[in-house]
Amino acid sequence: MKILAATDGSKHGRWAIEWLAEMPFAVQPVVRVLHVVDVASVRAPFMIQPVIVGTERYIQSEVKRMETAAKSTKKESEGLLSTLGLHGTVTISQGGVATTIMKHAQRGIELLSIGSRGLDALDRFMLGSISNHAIHHAPCSVLVVKEGPRPVRRVVLGIDGSAASDKAVKFLMRYVNPTPDGPDCEPVMVTVTHAVPYFKYPEVKEAGRTLVQHYGAKLAKSGFQVREALRLGKAADEILTAAKQDKADLIVTGAKGLGAIRRVLLGSVSTRVVQYAHCGVLVVR
Repeated sequence: MKILAATDGSKHGRWAIEWLAEMPFAVQPVVRVLHVVDVASVRAPFMIQPVIVGTERYIQSEVKRMETAAKSTKKESEGLLSTLGLHGTVTISQGGVATTIMKHAQRGIELLSIGSRGLDALDRFMLGSISNHAIHHAPCSVLVVKEGPRPVRRVVLGIDGSAASDKAVKFLMRYVNPTPDGPDCEPVMVTVTHAVPYFKYPEVKEAGRTLVQHYGAKLAKSGFQVREALRLGKAADEILTAAKQDKADLIVTGAKGLGAIRRVLLGSVSTRVVQYAHCGVLVVR
């Protein structure tokens, strides 16, 4: 599995790397750590003639500072990979942050790991806005890290019966080891969560129950411990509630869902879940 981890040198950037060592991957991943230096962002739009404006000295000093910080981040990331036992490389690239990350994500990457926040505005790398951009535009699945690393043993899977839900389940079965080795040998528990609206029609609830059982049976057959959770309410809210109640380590959801006619839009659901979740969120594409 090829993974791209975007870092800006902040703790959230480090977490994006550290989480990869805690994820119970079925096969050891190959990690490419990317740090982007956005030199163009130093020049405000109105600074067409920086020498005349009198800001060129400041701009050159800021560019030098960014390049020095990039070298420091690269060295730190290389040491982190070694300490964590992860195989991979660290790359520094220049360009717009979002566009550069998306460009690298197109190079055979299967998962992009990124922090939900980053350094402040003065450091030109707003991981918060970049992570939001990634879940909508990345060509691969996206892991949005929101806290320090911990073993992933409790997973909440949000499903709606769409092709995106199928992909989310297949991702777990293909890439995640349900019985990870190590000092903490607790198996992975997946809570299969589906929310149905407050309709009075019993067949709607029954269809939801059948859906949850269908996905639960697939995961159980692959070796996961499974808990089925059919809930009443809005999809995003119920996924977040289930994650809080289960003290989930990770939420998994598809990038898109059923059409508007079916009243379930995993695209907007995943956005809300990423925004308000207390734990990491994996958006599968």
